[in-house]
Amino acid sequence: MSLYLTRLFLTLLLKPRPARTERGDVPGWVLITVMTAGLVVAIWKLAGDQLATMLRNALSSVSNK
Repeated sequence: MSLYLTRLFLTLLLKPRPARTERGDVPGWVLITVMTAGLVVAIWKLAGDQLATMLRNALSSVSNK
């Protein structure tokens, strides 16, 4: 079993990868990070007070038990 896994690992490791000739303007992870941050800011602006109240209520209910 370990010989099989070693061969599989080496095959995947030494497999030649195609050269990347095209590059996008913005990598996907950057776009996702920026969009997530924008959503967090928008939600916080719209419901910041309610979220803070919910958190306080949840924490006080846990500490009272």
